[in-house]
Amino acid sequence: MKAATINELKKELQELPPAQLVEMTLRLAKFKKENKELLTYLIFESHDLQAYIDAVKAEMDTAFADRPRENVYFVKKHLRKILRITNKHIKYAGSKQAEIELLLYFCMKVKKADIKVGESLALTKLYIQQVKKIEKAIDGQHEDLQYDYRRQIERL
Repeated sequence: MKAATINELKKELQELPPAQLVEMTLRLAKFKKENKELLTYLIFESHDLQAYIDAVKAEMDTAFADRPRENVYFVKKHLRKILRITNKHIKYAGSKQAEIELLLYFCMKVKKADIKVGESLALTKLYIQQVKKIEKAIDGQHEDLQYDYRRQIERL
């Protein structure tokens, strides 16, 4: 079975009555945890982006507090896990501002946690890749915001 394009789905969804649309949405939410999480974000949290960003930052704080300290391999795995969850939240928000703030916060937490990024090539590449993503997202922002965000990057 071939999946329909987004445009085709949009046209068909606009034709459906609201009750049937609610039923289909709930059915979709039952199949994957990510669908349910996205629906939760859209319904309950999308109206206040800053509160959502703060909640994700708190979740990141908890994850950084539980990080392993001894082996570089386990530290790398744990950082990738935190990054995977953070990227999922960035995708839900669909906002460049959220992407910049969360990735900046991630990099700041890596620095404050005294993780020796230079000891491992993988950690170095992971960190540099996040900085590049931040810089790319900053380029699309307003000039004033660009200046503020670039100053934060310089501190890293």
